[in-house]
Order: sequence, then C-alpha cells, then structure tokens
Amino acid sequence: MDLQSPELGKHSWPVMAGSDGLEAHLRGLIGDDLVELVIHAGETGVVVRREALPAVMTKLRDDASLRLDQLIDICGVDYPDRAERFDVVYQLLSMRMNLRLRVTVTTDHRTPVPSLTGIWPVAGWYERETWDCYGVLFDGNPDLRRILTDYGFEGHPFRKDFPLTGHVELRYSEEHKRVVYEPVKLAQDFRSFDFLSPWEGTDYVLPGDEKANGGKPGA
Repeated sequence: MDLQSPELGKHSWPVMAGSDGLEAHLRGLIGDDLVELVIHAGETGVVVRREALPAVMTKLRDDASLRLDQLIDICGVDYPDRAERFDVVYQLLSMRMNLRLRVTVTTDHRTPVPSLTGIWPVAGWYERETWDCYGVLFDGNPDLRRILTDYGFEGHPFRKDFPLTGHVELRYSEEHKRVVYEPVKLAQDFRSFDFLSPWEGTDYVLPGDEKANGGKPGA
C-alpha cells in the first residue's frame, strides 16, 4: 500500500494522506468482519460487525501499514426508525502515517457493544459519554456511570425521542435552602398571543398612532 502525502500549502484545512490501495488493504485486513466500506469527501470509513469490534481494532492498531494507534473520539448517532437505531462511531488516527479512519458499529438500546478499554484505556471516558447521552451499553467497561449529566438526570438527552423540555426542572428553594427537582412546568399565565404577522401590522390603534393622522395625543 502506497500512501500519498498531501501537497503542502494547497489546502486551508487539515488534509490526511491518501492511498490508492487503502480500500483493498482494509478489505483484506478486516475480512468477513467488514460490513461496508464508505469513502466520502476524501475520508474513509468502515462499518464492522459489533461482535468483532475488539479484534478489528487490534488489527488496525497493530498493522504495520496503518498504525492507527490513537483513539481520538467515540460518538453516537440515533436513527429511531431502524431496528438497531444507534451508530457508535470511532475515530482513529495514525500520527506516523498521517491517516484517519472512521469505524462504525450498530446496536440497539439493549445489546451492549464490546468495550475497548483493554485496547485504549481512554475509551472508558468516551464510552461513558456515549452511555450518558444515548443509553448505549458497553460490555466490559469497569465504570459505566454518567459523566456529563447530573446525578438525578432521567433519560438520555441525545436520543431523538427525548423531549426538548426534559423530564424535570431545578430551582433554588428558599423554603428548603437548597436546589430542588420538580416536574417541568411551562407557565403561560403572562403570555398573550395575537398570532398577527409582524409584517402586516395590527388593526387596533397603539398609543401615539393618532399623531400620524393629525390628532392630538389622548384624543
């Protein structure tokens, strides 16, 4: 596999090395565990079987032609209409080869994804973020707790079916002298809607409008 370094000074954004043989190399390396290979906007991504994730990641890390030895990030994507609604996306980087690779697996809210903490210890925090925001389980993570939301938070806020208002609201209570949690209340008592277009104006006279017609204020 022959890597081509990007031409310096030609791009105003970070550009990774390209390779004409990268696709074939990945297919041969991952083998039957490869579900799909996607090349979009000059970036390469692979979808692999969920059960084979640790083995695939180990191959990508240890392969002498790739050396994808840095796990940059783990994130999630929610597609509620799919049976396996969640994509769990791993961003790998090879500093030596100036190469990036996106690895994706799919799952649902009950089936755990194998943890990568045995390969990259930093995956522990990334997996906690994904669990906190999406509710994706990770089998083998020794400390799968919330990390971004509060201790009493209900649900997973990055899911598409999570209500925009949330489930609870908090305020400081003078009575209890502490922050208290309460069900969400959307007060409408002091709102008045006339549903008029701001471009068309109103039919009623506002204070001061009589001046435009030559009238006296207060007349």
